[in-house]
Order: sequence, then C-alpha cells, then structure tokens
Amino acid sequence: MVIPSLSLPQDELRRITGALCYEERLLFLLLTLRRPSVEIVYVTSMPVDTAIVDYYLGFLDDPDEARTRLQMISLDDPDTRPLSAALLDRPDLLDRILDRTAGRPGGACLVPFVVSEYEERLAGLLGLPVYGPATSLAHLGSKSGGRMLAEEAGVPTARGFSDLRSLTEVEHAARALAPASKLMVKLNNSYSGLGNAIVIKDDRPLTACPTSFSAADETWTTFAEKIAERGAVIEEFVQGRPLHSPSALAMVTPGGDHGVIATHEQVLGGPNGDVYKGCVFPARPEYRAEVAACAERIAGVLAARGVVGLFGVDFFAVKTDGGYRALLCEVNLRIGGTTHPLGAAMLSTGAVYDPASGTLRCGDRAKHYVATDNCDAESLRGRTPGDVVKLVHDFGLGFDRERRTGNVLHLMGAISRYGKLGFTSIGDSPEEAAELHLRTLDALRRAV
Repeated sequence: MVIPSLSLPQDELRRITGALCYEERLLFLLLTLRRPSVEIVYVTSMPVDTAIVDYYLGFLDDPDEARTRLQMISLDDPDTRPLSAALLDRPDLLDRILDRTAGRPGGACLVPFVVSEYEERLAGLLGLPVYGPATSLAHLGSKSGGRMLAEEAGVPTARGFSDLRSLTEVEHAARALAPASKLMVKLNNSYSGLGNAIVIKDDRPLTACPTSFSAADETWTTFAEKIAERGAVIEEFVQGRPLHSPSALAMVTPGGDHGVIATHEQVLGGPNGDVYKGCVFPARPEYRAEVAACAERIAGVLAARGVVGLFGVDFFAVKTDGGYRALLCEVNLRIGGTTHPLGAAMLSTGAVYDPASGTLRCGDRAKHYVATDNCDAESLRGRTPGDVVKLVHDFGLGFDRERRTGNVLHLMGAISRYGKLGFTSIGDSPEEAAELHLRTLDALRRAV
C-alpha cells in the first residue's frame, strides 16, 4: 500500500510549483508489478490521469494482467492537509483498502513518502507494518540529529552548533564561530533546502547582517518563529573550491540489514545554490567510495537504533591536498529526490547496484543517468500527459526496451496546469546520459 503523503512543513511545500503532484513520485513502483506476486494499492489526493498509469504499465510485458493487481484510489480532494491526514477522515476508503490488503498470504506493508503520526495511525487502523522509521526516531532525521549521528559514526561535519531553540541561541552560537564570517543557519526540519539562510556575520546582530534566505518570502521575523518551533543548527559555511554536493541513498531492512544502494551528484539551484533540482548517477569517482563509506557508517548507527526504510545522506566533498574529504550535510529519514530516479533506472533496465564499483550493472554494461524534477516550459502548459508521452516518443526520446536506455518520465500530473514535469535520462555512459538529457530538455522547451 503506497501512501505518498507529503507530511512535511506545509509552508515550504506551498513554495514548490505543483507540490501536490509530487504524490506521483512513487509511481515508479508500478514497475514492480512485473513480478506476478506483487499487488499495489496506490492512494492519492487527486485522481492520477489514466494516461500516466498506462505509461508506467507500458514498461511491462503484460500491462493488462498487471492492471488487475493494481488499485488506484483517490480522495478527489485537493485539501491543504497532508493526504494521510485527510485519509483518516474517510472510513469508506479505509474499508476499500482493508478489503484489498487483508489476508494476503505474502503479507502487506505501508510504503510512505515520510512517516508522521498520520501514517502511524493509518498503519494501526489497517493492521499494516510501515516501511519507514518510527516517529519516535524522527529526531534522528533533523539537522541536529544528523550532526549527532555523524559524531557517533565518526563522520566529519562543518564546524557548528546544534539544538538551537531561539534566535538568541543562534546569535550566541554565531559569535562562538568567529572568526568565521559566512555562516549557514538551517531549520531542523525543512524540505528541499527551503529552510536555510546564509548570513555574512559582522559585529552587528544577526538580523542586521546581510542575509540570503533560500525561500524568497522569508524574513528574520518569520525565520525566528520557525527556529522557536522546530529548532535549528548553525554551521560555518563550507566554501571549498571546487565544492561538490554528493548524496548517498541507503536502506535498513526490518531485519536490521543495512547498506548503501546508490551515490549521486546533486544538482542544486535557487538563490543560495542549495535547493534540490535533480541528480546525476553515480557520484564522481574521486570521492564516490568515501561518500559511500561515510553513509555506510551512518546507516549502521541508524540500524542499531531501530530505524527501518530508505533514507538519504547528503554531503559536501571538499578538495584537499590528498584528494577529497566528505563532510556530512544532513540526513533525510524519508524518501527523497534521488529515490525515484534510482527506482526508475533499476526497474526499467533490470540493473543492480554493485557496491564495489558504486555503479549500476545490467549484465556486462554499466548504466548511468541524469534526472530532473524541474523541466518547465510555457509551451507545455495546457497539454495533457498523453500529449507529452507522444511528443517524447515522436522525438525518439522515449525508452528503448531492447537497449535499456532512454527516458523515464515522472511528475506528469503537473504538465497541464504548470507546464512542468521531471524525467530520468538513462544511458550506457555518462556522456550518453548527459547528451540525452540535454536533447530532451531542449525538445520539450521548444515544443510547439
């Protein structure tokens, strides 16, 4: 049972164009219907266009048979509450889900985007285990929790302070970081980099210093309220040049097995260059092994504490005389922006992750990809998902099942209203993936 509820700070989600359509990020899981033993119940706030469902099932050998093992359920309600909260008020839909999930011989589980009290209540009502960390462990996924995990795992971080609960505490910590003058303040719980502020500290109070907030409408007044509500960390701004932002994706099974399943190069943007836009797989070879090793140690600490599920570990890779050093940036105990590109690449190609090389292997071939969540073009506004699927096919940019290369589209529900979608461009080399990605961006933005 897939509940892709965005149970996250709603003020930040409102700043993301087409945020409700991010419930479609986990639709790559429909490709698991290739296995005859799999059944899926996928719940969304608003109906998913049938053309989008048909698109994913089209990757399978027998789409019609797979469709019999899929149930798409919609609340048909664009509520401002998270999907899981709204679902709790729909006993009619809960009964439908129970009818589908009860008594399965192989068992069933709830797969959330993130675990909050709503997902836990749903799981209790449905009698399902949750594939994700318990809310009692949610603090480990905060910015302060990430610094604590890094210390326990022996992973370096930027110089800084955590568990700050007021603007006054942040001010004192900023002074203690002298002589550093460029500082990063991060809310404990934020999404896609939208809870950050970069401050150029001088002798004046923080609120009088030059500050760049990642969220365009943020002020020190609103930011201080969020610090009091959520807590924050402050760190010396990492300024190494060149500076890279790799990320590792890791998992812990219900039995406690843990490991890294991918590394990525994050593509960041926004006013401070810290808002997630997409990713490249795999991370650069110069520091890929170091990033994976640090993430593995953090995964071991999380497993020992009882965490279950997928999670992301973000780093800075800083150039040193001997190569590169990985500094922990944050730990995200939820399904993040690199999960759906990896899932799309693995399930469409049949590739598996090779920990020794840090690459995806499909037989004797390595697979590479470049992914974006942010392809937007005015020319796409008003078009249907079916129109864009056909457009990509007509341009020769679709997925080639024989070569196992090409594009896998996502976020198509945002096309008609916002002219926005995402896609993962898969190739047999970094160059092929990058070239395909650029051609696809150009074709979609020039579409007439």
